[in-house]
Amino acid sequence: MRARNLAVVLATIHRSGPHTRASLAERTGLTKTTVSSLVADLLEAGAVTESGAVRAGERGRPGVAVSLSGHRVAALGLEINIDYLAACVVDLTRTVRLRRIIPADNRNSDPAAILESLRALAKETTAEAAAAGLRVIGAALAVPGLVEGGMLRSAPHLGWRDVRVSDLVDMPFEVDNEANLAALGELWFGPRESDFLYVSGEIGIGAGLVVQGGVFKGTYGLAGELGHVVVVPDGPGCRCGGRGCLEVYAGQDALLGDLGSVRELVSRLESGDQAALEACRRAGHALGVALTSAVHLLDPGTIVLGGIFAPLFPWLAAPVSGGLGTRLAQMRGAPPDLVVSATGSDAAVLGAAGLVIQQIIAEPAKLLGL
Repeated sequence: MRARNLAVVLATIHRSGPHTRASLAERTGLTKTTVSSLVADLLEAGAVTESGAVRAGERGRPGVAVSLSGHRVAALGLEINIDYLAACVVDLTRTVRLRRIIPADNRNSDPAAILESLRALAKETTAEAAAAGLRVIGAALAVPGLVEGGMLRSAPHLGWRDVRVSDLVDMPFEVDNEANLAALGELWFGPRESDFLYVSGEIGIGAGLVVQGGVFKGTYGLAGELGHVVVVPDGPGCRCGGRGCLEVYAGQDALLGDLGSVRELVSRLESGDQAALEACRRAGHALGVALTSAVHLLDPGTIVLGGIFAPLFPWLAAPVSGGLGTRLAQMRGAPPDLVVSATGSDAAVLGAAGLVIQQIIAEPAKLLGL
């Protein structure tokens, strides 16, 4: 019962705080004595802090405001991408305290070597957080592949299959698909408050459907494989064994061609390079075709373009919107809003850290040792 009440109080502060103890008692239905005891425990654990006096209501003396603390408790987000390893530390107020990125070529890589590098990055980042007074409670990892029960079942672009990553760090740890966590990163760290479809452009193309504050994963965790929606039935072969998949036309390799980086592509686009403009037009058209099918099936109000699509948004938006508008005009009138990600390339690693923050809010007694 106490564990449940701790969660109720902390969730109330997280959702609509800061609150006085009297206000918390009124909102939670708990007695003032119980709330005071619970707040004392949360103060001791470093989850909340007390600040200047505020008036709880129209009458009575001002009370002391209780709010989430960003000074002691934190979460570690990790990401394995094709081109880099990333880590970030986020405190309980969802303020990013540390960010680290290590460029790397992880295609067809040795899982043991990559995981050892990531483990070293995690230790270094956690130690730096500790030096700043932050206690990292747990960690989560974003990976570009299918995850089941802490096992990375398949990550074709990494060349990994059935790799267990759940023992990566010595703390509570979770692993999930990059697109799912990127969608949650956009929800928790961006301006999104309602349901939306997040599209993650990388080597592959994934999507995360946010519904009522969570990501819809499907029966086997395969929901959102937008990159393998067929846009040209007799098109080129795809690594999945099919033909004409979206990934063939709008994945990172298709967009970059012989260029070395997205930054170089953006530079070409800004200078008006016709080959670069045509690559984006072709990718945007294909993405519009695939998203038309997604809209028919899912009916999202907003589509968010993230990953490498974020810096390319000024050149992708018109062909994507044009394709959607043409195909949806007779069915529903206006197409969904098409917007650029507010979290950019950090979405997945932020979502990973945010996942741990959500768990702390939901189970403070368990994760904070109360």
